[in-house]
Amino acid sequence: MESNKIIGGKIKSIRESRNLTIDEVADRSGVDRVQIERIEGNIEIPSLAPLIKIARTLGVRLGTFLDDQTELGPVISRAKNCKEQNAIRFTNDSTVARKHMEYHSLSQDKAGRHMEPFLIDIDPSGENDFMLSSHEGEEFIYVLEGIVEVVYGKKKYNLETGDSIYYDSIVAHHVHAYNNASAKILGVVYAPF
Repeated sequence: MESNKIIGGKIKSIRESRNLTIDEVADRSGVDRVQIERIEGNIEIPSLAPLIKIARTLGVRLGTFLDDQTELGPVISRAKNCKEQNAIRFTNDSTVARKHMEYHSLSQDKAGRHMEPFLIDIDPSGENDFMLSSHEGEEFIYVLEGIVEVVYGKKKYNLETGDSIYYDSIVAHHVHAYNNASAKILGVVYAPF
């Protein structure tokens, strides 16, 4: 998808403007060198955790990788345009492309933002062994359709339509549709800069 290509290109451009090698970014961020190469090469976009680590290493906010515009005032996202915009499909790790979530940014035109709100379509993954991830910041999820299971540390929470959860994302977590069904959520990620 075009959005994925934009992210890889922006990361590479920022890294090169900082005169950093891929190895230096890998050492400083703790993200595997091969994964960084795959991101920059537009092979895949990982979960948010590695992107947040790369953003911190490069000295930018996560939203920098998703920005298309630099609107300083309010940004309105119209429902009729949400599906028309390019969606982003993150994967769960660097080698297995389990792309079960499609993210529709609700703020990509807002410059200088500290929150990342998304409408997220969750497809049935067919997986029972989920790879947990963690990163600095906080997340808020509101279930719009279906049932979502959130694995948070050693606990599991099932959220139905209208339920929400707010958690510290430094604790290992995973979000997926419950019982191999589809779901839709509003997710807001805050990653401190």
